[in-house]
Amino acid sequence: FLNVRLFFFHLVDYRRLHGRTRGLRSNRHAQQQSAPRVWFTGHSQTHLHASVVRPVRFYSQGGVPSEDSEQRESAVAAAGQAKRGSPFLGRLRQCDSLSGALDLTSQYAPTGGQISKCLVRMWAIIKKMPDEQQRSELQLLFAHPAFDKLLQNAMKSVAHMRNEEVVFCLLAMVKLGVPQRSRVVQTFLRGCQEKLNDFDHRSLSVLTLCLTHMPSSPNVNAIREGMRLIVETRHPQIQEVAVLNTMIGYAGEGCPIRKALTISDQFSFPNSQSMIFTMAKIGFNSKPLLEICSKNITENIHRIPVNRLLMLLLSCKELNYRDMDLLTAISDYVASTLDILSNKQVMLFLTVFHHLFFCPASLMEAYAEKVIASPDALTLQDLLCVLKVYSSLNCDLQHHRQQFLDSLSHVLDFYVPEMSRLTLLKAVFFLCQLGQFPSAPLEQLLQSSTIEELNGKNHSTHIHKHARLDLCLRLDRPPLPRPLSVPPSVLEDPTPSSPSVNKVLSQGLQSVMVNQADAMLQEMVMVENFYLIGKRRIAVLNIKYSALCYGTSNPRGALAVKIRHLKILGYNPILVSEQELLSVSEENRTEFLRGLIFP
Repeated sequence: FLNVRLFFFHLVDYRRLHGRTRGLRSNRHAQQQSAPRVWFTGHSQTHLHASVVRPVRFYSQGGVPSEDSEQRESAVAAAGQAKRGSPFLGRLRQCDSLSGALDLTSQYAPTGGQISKCLVRMWAIIKKMPDEQQRSELQLLFAHPAFDKLLQNAMKSVAHMRNEEVVFCLLAMVKLGVPQRSRVVQTFLRGCQEKLNDFDHRSLSVLTLCLTHMPSSPNVNAIREGMRLIVETRHPQIQEVAVLNTMIGYAGEGCPIRKALTISDQFSFPNSQSMIFTMAKIGFNSKPLLEICSKNITENIHRIPVNRLLMLLLSCKELNYRDMDLLTAISDYVASTLDILSNKQVMLFLTVFHHLFFCPASLMEAYAEKVIASPDALTLQDLLCVLKVYSSLNCDLQHHRQQFLDSLSHVLDFYVPEMSRLTLLKAVFFLCQLGQFPSAPLEQLLQSSTIEELNGKNHSTHIHKHARLDLCLRLDRPPLPRPLSVPPSVLEDPTPSSPSVNKVLSQGLQSVMVNQADAMLQEMVMVENFYLIGKRRIAVLNIKYSALCYGTSNPRGALAVKIRHLKILGYNPILVSEQELLSVSEENRTEFLRGLIFP
């Protein structure tokens, strides 16, 4: 494969600056007492900006020349251990505490490979702890002299470690919080640069994980560029899906994507999830690859933890990707686990579905029943989220609808005293879109003091909501204790901007009306100073696909309200999308429209 040439961030050998004689005269005991820690004492591992790495390749500032002899002694001791069959690794596997692992490193002279395994074991121990315990244990770890000694030995051994030992050791240090700018981490980064061309796919994958946790620096950037070149060269040889997935994260939307398609029959269930996450990360949408992954995930949906399902949905949102089977399967599965989910989790799912323009009917129906049973469990933020999503997606709750809306109105009444005027406007607006008119919140919203306050803050952004609210009060005619209306002062210029005539639709309608002697076609008709339609008591509405819930003919939000109001006014709304018109040939377009308008 291509021998990648890297531009290293060269580190200066400190021995050239101070010479060897000074170190030879140093007392070894004094050397050990005065040597600064590898990871910079006095700095928490969480405050990386405070640690400034000197351009020095080696750890010690005093007595460095004796490092070679120490390293030889350590190597001889480690070799002796290996010949005698050291019990180090066996005892390490039994360790269940950080102090236990550190004690082992003091009792034995671990080899480079054993140091790597020791650091990995320490990370495995600590990652299982609760957050508070993790913080406490890490503070103790970084204050322990044996940990400092372990990192010193790791630096001395990096050149003698096998490739995978180097990358696993680096990963463990990064995970444990050893500062990136410390000498030990920089030494390992330099070691990775020097060995990079010899790394196999496994080592490259582990190194990739390390780099995802590290901000840019000269050494990190050099490795990243080298990895990118290696991936571009090696991808034809890769046969492992997991390795290829990691590589795609570095090579982007180039050849590895095509390679993924050639081995897609090997995709396991976890592979499919990871591939979608990776594609979302690099922002590349390969529909064939996404369809393969979606099918695999849909068939195994019950095996995915809820939080990972949410990550999957968010990835679909990032990719602007929708698959009807996958979205329906997620909705059904989340609905079946509703009893063990928190309100916060449900809100997150509903919000992402809303962004995808998908109506998760089974989830929305199940959650509506839960709200009816326990409306007081909703926080104010929960209420606003539910109102926004349900009014937008226009889910048909059938016989539960009125109970659900009454429950939401009850919760709104409770929160009105602590709501801002703008929040109140949004909540009432969403409920009115659903055809629900809570009298007390409406009366407070339409008070002169509330109107004046809203007029003074971003007045133009409130005009549309007030106009829609006025229209609902006039056309829906809700049975309120006393008549309410929106003051004219907030209804300035309610007329929507006039869109241009859709020529394809206009020509098609004219052709339909040629043989209809008793019919008349009127275009761009404004109804109630708000709705623009084509008229003959049949209201032909030219719509975008985004006005419908994905994969259905179910209208969303404003379109649903418009249809409701046009029916009140005696019109029969007919929905025609531009995509439908363009999908029909010009010769068949007239018959297509005639079938819609005169079935």
